[in-house]
Amino acid sequence: MSSISPTLIQSKGNLSDDRSNIIPFSSRLHGGRALALDVWSIYNAVNLPADCINLGQGYMNFPPPKWVTDAGDEALKSILPNHYSHPKGRIRLRNAIKNFYQNSFNRELDVETEIIVTSGANQGQYSVFTAFLEHGDEVIMFEPFFDQYLPSVTFNGGTPVYVPLHPHTDGPKPSSGDWKIDFDELRRSITPKAKMIIINTPHNPVGKVFTREELENIALLAEEFNLLVMADEVYDCLVFDGKEHVRFATLPGMWDRTVTVLSAGKAFAATGWRVGWLIGPPSIIGPTLAACTRIVFCSNSPLQEAAAAGLEQAAQRGFFENQVKEYQERRDVLISTFDQLGLKYSHPEGSYFVLLDISRVNFPKDYPFPPTIQGRGRDFKACWFIALEIGVSSIPVSEFYCDDHRGIGENFARFAFCKDVETLRQAGERLKGLAKYLV
Repeated sequence: MSSISPTLIQSKGNLSDDRSNIIPFSSRLHGGRALALDVWSIYNAVNLPADCINLGQGYMNFPPPKWVTDAGDEALKSILPNHYSHPKGRIRLRNAIKNFYQNSFNRELDVETEIIVTSGANQGQYSVFTAFLEHGDEVIMFEPFFDQYLPSVTFNGGTPVYVPLHPHTDGPKPSSGDWKIDFDELRRSITPKAKMIIINTPHNPVGKVFTREELENIALLAEEFNLLVMADEVYDCLVFDGKEHVRFATLPGMWDRTVTVLSAGKAFAATGWRVGWLIGPPSIIGPTLAACTRIVFCSNSPLQEAAAAGLEQAAQRGFFENQVKEYQERRDVLISTFDQLGLKYSHPEGSYFVLLDISRVNFPKDYPFPPTIQGRGRDFKACWFIALEIGVSSIPVSEFYCDDHRGIGENFARFAFCKDVETLRQAGERLKGLAKYLV
């Protein structure tokens, strides 16, 4: 029996040398900020006061509907839903998706070729990037952007191209609709390497619901430059004040080039379930299914059954109509505090986020900010100060921009109102303490 010579080991490097990083990791981690200390790690509950009210992260502090979780319980007690599902998704859920969504898509959906269930909307998006991006392909995204877009694009060889929404928020009562696209700027951003464009409506973090005219103008560019369109519509069930949510795929000529991304987590207050779905033509769903099958094979089986029950019963229960009213109440509870303080905010048309203008928050220049905040934008300092001194956490918006455009976001903090009304009232009472720090 042979053995490794100690001399040979020594020749490869002294055993006393630092061996903490002897295996190099992939260069792709250097892109997409994957190795950077992200905003979620900085404004984590571990780093903030124990009694700080978390309005930063977009998860709910209330449960999904009982009739939906009951369906999950029943699935767990049976046999088949505890085992592998078909990579396309469980047929009950695919049928429920077909029946719930096909009217809003103005077409009959095929459960075999036009729908795929994924492990959350994010994994579905990742599979699309895997299926369609070649190295160096450009993906256009509007800023501020959902932060997972960036590493998902770069990990799959894509190059992000950033087009900012411009806040025209100087008026007395700005709206999220006042964040505008400069279409000349958008056109200039499209090069021969452009492959995809991501549209997030309703928008995280702005709360903007893109207008039909805006989407029609994007559609013209998508057709002219042959772009694949990722329509991230996970907040489609949270549109307020009678605003119209336009499904991008229903615009003339857009079905053939659009994949629509949707989410059970947003629909049923179940963000930890990681169940989402994609709807699109076979030419997009087919390659995406091939990628998805090799990434996760299939998604959570019993919770697919729960999501199916949710979609099956939503209409008869008036669930989404009532949920919109409840979220609108939550929104109004939070923004009433901002009104009392005389602070500007972008009145959200959709989603469960509101951007507060924090330019008037005056914190001491010598305030003891931690090293993780130093060197970052003013919004990082303002959000940290508010969390520690007021006891309510939020998220600095400059995190959702490229370096060249961070200045646009530095005047804003994102507050999530996907919390129960009592929590929002408590947060509002605390936020009134900002009055003494305003200029």
